[in-house]
Amino acid sequence: MQQRKDEQETTAAKPSLRFVEKTVKDVLVNQGRLAEVPYTATLGDTMNALVANKKTALPVAAPPGQWIGAGGSMILESDKQTGAVRKHYIGMVTMLDIVAYISDDDNQTVGGDVRGDANLERKMTVPISSIIGRSFEGLSLWTLNPNTSILECMEIFSKGIHRALVPMDSQMENVQGVELVESASCYKMLTQMDLLKFLNDHSSELGEILSSSIKEIGSLNQNVYAITDQTKVIDAIKCLKTAMLNAVPIVESSNDIKDHTQLVEGKGRKPIGTFSATDLRGCHVSALQTWLPLSALEFTESVSSSPLFAAKERVSAPKEIVSCQPDSALSEVMEKIVSKHVHRVWVVDQQGLLAGVVSLTDIVGAVRVSLLSKMDVM
Repeated sequence: MQQRKDEQETTAAKPSLRFVEKTVKDVLVNQGRLAEVPYTATLGDTMNALVANKKTALPVAAPPGQWIGAGGSMILESDKQTGAVRKHYIGMVTMLDIVAYISDDDNQTVGGDVRGDANLERKMTVPISSIIGRSFEGLSLWTLNPNTSILECMEIFSKGIHRALVPMDSQMENVQGVELVESASCYKMLTQMDLLKFLNDHSSELGEILSSSIKEIGSLNQNVYAITDQTKVIDAIKCLKTAMLNAVPIVESSNDIKDHTQLVEGKGRKPIGTFSATDLRGCHVSALQTWLPLSALEFTESVSSSPLFAAKERVSAPKEIVSCQPDSALSEVMEKIVSKHVHRVWVVDQQGLLAGVVSLTDIVGAVRVSLLSKMDVM
């Protein structure tokens, strides 16, 4: 009797074999049609498309045969009946690409004030195809076969790849993983957030993994950089661009910080806000002209009260600090990420000082390693 009980407890603690047999196709079962922008769309049009579709990145489509795809890729959409190529996806434009372009030096001080209104208005009218690749992510365009296993998908996303196009009617049925050449009549986009939501929805099948603390499972990244409450928006944007980050915590100023235009070591400092590239989604030119001279902290307060931001569903206000502690259970952190729709959680100690950060990349990687270590069949 006791032996059977022990066996049942051991089985309950193990991840479900059925779960690890799932594929990318299972993750995308409720995913809608692919949102995209044409290569002729202006930067302003693209920002509006990002906010309308509640996305942080969109693929850019162009006529076939006229462009070299990002990373040399040939991701083509073709007619299902005739096989004729209709469009070529030439890259992925992210909010970081856009803010990197906005922060270029020719958009700087005018008479000692950070304005550059005319330059900014001009930049909002340039075609989006001209700014692809200003961030590392925009230089690559990834695809995942729909039959890719959940574990292989997790391995790819644990390496910092945030999103990939999935050809739903791919002709390469026996190929799994990333491809540079693909043609299909229908694509969907799979993101790290989609994968994390899938893991959260199937938490009962992951065994004891989610009850472990983020520190125990190895998803706590102790390297965390920050900006101060005196950092201007334009300098905060430059910091994101330089460090290839999508968000940074805003910390209280202190006497040891002399330069507020650069990133500072965040560990041991008190976070009072978050500055993210996604906070700029859908900002009209007039709003950007007003907000660029502000401090990043003032900016987050302005965005929090913006009607545009208030209209977004299930999105954490920029002013709100989504945090956890090193001993917080992974399940708790994943639930915060999904419910607040954030891409990272700041880790604080008992005194409320920064101890690190947990990103989607960190979580996906840690869960995969844990799954592999606990599955006897692997």
